[in-house]
Amino acid sequence: TRYFVDHRKVRVVGGRGGAGGRSFYSEPRKIFGGPDGGNGGDGGHVILKADQQMKSLSSVLPFYQGFHGERGGSKNCYGANGAYVYIKVPIGTLVKEDGEVLADLTQHGEEYIAAYGGAGGKGNRFFLSNENRAPVLFTPGEPGQERVLHLELKTTAHAGLVGFPNAGKSSLLRAISRAKPAVAPYPFTTLNPHVGIVHYQDYEQVAVADIPGLIKGAHQNRGLGVSFLKHIERCRFLLYVVDLSVPQPWIQLQDLKYELEQYDRELSERPCVVIGNKIDLAESRINLPLLREQVSERVIALSALTGDNLEELLWHLKELYDTYVKTELSRGQSPVRW
Repeated sequence: TRYFVDHRKVRVVGGRGGAGGRSFYSEPRKIFGGPDGGNGGDGGHVILKADQQMKSLSSVLPFYQGFHGERGGSKNCYGANGAYVYIKVPIGTLVKEDGEVLADLTQHGEEYIAAYGGAGGKGNRFFLSNENRAPVLFTPGEPGQERVLHLELKTTAHAGLVGFPNAGKSSLLRAISRAKPAVAPYPFTTLNPHVGIVHYQDYEQVAVADIPGLIKGAHQNRGLGVSFLKHIERCRFLLYVVDLSVPQPWIQLQDLKYELEQYDRELSERPCVVIGNKIDLAESRINLPLLREQVSERVIALSALTGDNLEELLWHLKELYDTYVKTELSRGQSPVRW
């Protein structure tokens, strides 16, 4: 079983360069042909590559080493370079070393050279000169770069479902996409973020992330607060999911915004919509007008269980996505597409 992993420590070592060759050319009637030892090949790099098929860091091993370069040969033959080693990581992977961010892989196919291979050594042909007509000197290959990197995954999605446990986020994601997160009548059913894709008729695809339930004090890392909150940072707009059946559901919204603001003030300022879930219950119909009086954002009342009013959410989700695309294009940046 592959478990969801969003952080990994990995040691990477580039391949060693091949040693230079030492030989002298010799054939009939040309005994003293001079030095002809070729240079050694360079060691192979270790490269991190973002792949949209990868959803977790669980397949990343704790150690990688590039292939070594081959030794230089006679007749001025250079040694072959060592092959590169590619490590596939999910989109949204941060590469850190000693707390410093080295790379942020946010596009499919984006690469980062984690460790450079060593340079190949020089053969004795390289040291030929007028002063030294028969050099015997050659150099060994240099060792590859060695580093210890920390990989951290932050889920990349257009929209993030934010709410307290049992608000119905997983049920809503199942209703609007083909994602199948676990659903059960107890809190903290979802412990890992799930991403579902909403398909539209114009072939646009909107990625919606189900962020595991937050609790009060999440910004202080209570429970698994920071582990969950970091997956919201990449979301371009937020969908606050509140349970309409509880007394005073607007308190949930206030607490959610407070947690996000304490973690990162910029999160609370992103485009958002409030989703009042469980409208099929009698208590929810009573609380709905009270909620709309208390909040300034748009409120969409629906039922993830029965599918009531899901169309309004899907249309508004498309409007938020179109606005995001226009904003990115106006800035000269390319929007994230799935």
